[in-house]
Amino acid sequence: MATLGTRRGRIYIDFRYKGVRYREQTDVLDNVANRRKAEQLLKRMEAEMTLGTFDYIKYFPQGRLASKFAAQQKRTLESRSAADSVETFADVWFTEREVEWRQSYRDINRITLDRYIIPYFKGKKLDEIDKAMILQFRAHLANQPGHGTGTLSASRVNHIMIPLRMILAEAAERYGFKNPWVNIKRLKEAKSKVDPFTLQEVQAILETVRPDFKPYYIVRFFTGLRSSEIDGLQWKYVDFERRQILIRQALVQGRLVGTKTDGSSREVDMCSQVQDCLKHMYGTSPNKTGFVFCTRDGTPLHNRNVTQRVWYPLLRHLALTKRRPYQTRHTAATLWLAAGENPEWIARQMGHSNTKMLFEVYSRYVPNLTRRDGSAFEQLLKAEFGSNSSTTDKEAQS
Repeated sequence: MATLGTRRGRIYIDFRYKGVRYREQTDVLDNVANRRKAEQLLKRMEAEMTLGTFDYIKYFPQGRLASKFAAQQKRTLESRSAADSVETFADVWFTEREVEWRQSYRDINRITLDRYIIPYFKGKKLDEIDKAMILQFRAHLANQPGHGTGTLSASRVNHIMIPLRMILAEAAERYGFKNPWVNIKRLKEAKSKVDPFTLQEVQAILETVRPDFKPYYIVRFFTGLRSSEIDGLQWKYVDFERRQILIRQALVQGRLVGTKTDGSSREVDMCSQVQDCLKHMYGTSPNKTGFVFCTRDGTPLHNRNVTQRVWYPLLRHLALTKRRPYQTRHTAATLWLAAGENPEWIARQMGHSNTKMLFEVYSRYVPNLTRRDGSAFEQLLKAEFGSNSSTTDKEAQS
């Protein structure tokens, strides 16, 4: 905080700026009128210091440290001129931040910069960008082609805008200009479509699917694993003694990475159908340390290939509505709810930190919930599939 003092009847100003203390002597006599003016001067200085726009030389052109400040300003301007374009600073920002991110997040941010942000703002200076320009960019994105015949979804547009917001915030703080990102709200996103299969449809799928993929879909339907989690599952993470699947890694773009979130690292309880089919697979597997679901060469499955060659043809054959494989995860949640399992147990199985998302997404599937250990789900499957809980033993015997 700046203060006023008196030396030999003249006012001096004592203040700190960027960790350095300054005591600047003036030629102004210390009297009531001059002290009032000096106090007003201090308020302006403090406001500029807070905003990061304080210019020492403007207030003290003959000050003892004027030459030092001039040199510092020159270095700042030179540094900024080297990185004041959007494309240049975007690369600087990416290089500085990528060490914090998972590989998959690094990849998507790099694509976002190269495909959308840098081409649109190429040649623009950072401090030239204003709110109107940001909104124009968002409108431009909303008209860009997306998957299929439509345009980019509101969710994709919002995700593209995140790196731009972070870049502008960092540049504004680093170079001392006003951040133009003010009161810019996210586009309203459509709720994720939940279209789970009924238990009868699940049974039809498991009875019709290729025998070599039956265990894969039993695990998908009855554990709620994400595609990346089941494709990256290895035998070392299957605990038959405790009847649990340990979710520790995921397969993303052909690479094993950490789980999606800290909460996604979890233990999923195995019902009898899942445990039996995995035990049968383990007993016949030539590689008991590799991937649970893999090609003949032991490499992990390519999710897109499985979807196009197995999943969608199967749905067409059964005259079922075309749905993404992710609906198997929604199916597991709704079957647990229909069985009367405890929401907290279901949330843990899904890898959710609490039950909020469970009720928001699956609210219309929630009956009276009293169970808490998976036994209700076990009974539901036994009632549907018969007293013999194993869905693979019959095939093994035939």
